[in-house]
Amino acid sequence: MDSPMKRPARVPRSTRLRKDCDLPVARYFDKFEHATPYTIGVEDELLLVDPMTFEPVAANEQVLRAFDGDRRVVPELRSTQIELVTPVCLTARDVRRSLADLRSSLHRRLSGNVAFIAAGAHPIAIDPGPLSERPRYQQIGRDCPWAEAITLTCGLHVHVAVPGAERALAVYNALRSYLPYVAALAVNSPFYGAQDSGISSIRWKLNGGFARHGIPPAFPSWQAYVDFVDWAARAGAMTDPSYQWWDLRLSPTYGTIELRIADAQTRVADAAAIVALVQTLAAWLATRVDAEGTLPVYPSERIHENAWLAVRDGCRGQLADLATGERMHTAEAVAELVEKLFPIARTLDCEHELGDALRLALETGADRQRRVARSMGAHGLVRWLVAETSPITGLDEELELRTPTFSDPFDEIA
Repeated sequence: MDSPMKRPARVPRSTRLRKDCDLPVARYFDKFEHATPYTIGVEDELLLVDPMTFEPVAANEQVLRAFDGDRRVVPELRSTQIELVTPVCLTARDVRRSLADLRSSLHRRLSGNVAFIAAGAHPIAIDPGPLSERPRYQQIGRDCPWAEAITLTCGLHVHVAVPGAERALAVYNALRSYLPYVAALAVNSPFYGAQDSGISSIRWKLNGGFARHGIPPAFPSWQAYVDFVDWAARAGAMTDPSYQWWDLRLSPTYGTIELRIADAQTRVADAAAIVALVQTLAAWLATRVDAEGTLPVYPSERIHENAWLAVRDGCRGQLADLATGERMHTAEAVAELVEKLFPIARTLDCEHELGDALRLALETGADRQRRVARSMGAHGLVRWLVAETSPITGLDEELELRTPTFSDPFDEIA
């Protein structure tokens, strides 16, 4: 299959990593040499609930048995969660079909014994349920006791393959500034304990109980990144980069940039819109790196302020210009960004999905949840989320073409 974009010219390494280095990240430097640029993969985290009470239910082992080793379905931190993993895809449309197929398969195999919802947090539950039995998750619980006690959150994690390690690092540093734009579109968890939290993504605040959460640092070079990973390993903070739970992280294992700030999206079409935005944004920044050499890299504290505004107000609030501090309406800022990305979207064949981002800016998942709760109450909202998440209505449209499988799915990463 032809590449959706012409392969960018290779960026020379400004810092050559030693191949004999014992740091894991050094061995994955060449992972960023992608023959097909800007491929994408998605991890879709879901909450498992009782079909009668809609409370979280510890059923992930039941789900895993039903899928009998299928690597597209993996456990998550909680036994009340499951994660669906797409193959590596070329377009956001491919991701949409793959997610619809996975959710449909999950619905069929559970046979009504367990239901599931896609949202950033459970609207009414306080008890998050037990941790998964995997040693990794048990260790995370010991390291993050407050999060272990209360946190039950689900995100939509988007991997983008940016070719060339130096180019990928430059894109990562610049992409940090746009995390609030993605967060504002993807807010989908306004309720906690059956109450409106006043925040459009309570997930973002709940995740503060984990180490290395929020806006990530910028790294001036790959050597600086390696030095941090080495230092953290020696300090006993993390054994490998997969323990970096920032809103954006480099994934040397797969040669991708992984955006993690988005709440899980109830509707597959909304998830595809977020994916299209992330894919085109990464490709747009990469073309600017090639043309301009460098891009602005803003301090994390300024980006954090915008992230707070985004998760609090969604697209109904304002963001601050990172250079001047001037306020701008979030929905207008998102629309201006999307307009800049449309030429790239045409090249990546995701114009329709990127256009859906404009629709999502008019009513985010959080806006929709609040509207439903006003008429149906908090418990009615959960029942509605179950119906909306399971791809029954419109399923034929979602699966009109064969679900693509371009390569193996990503392995389990928390």
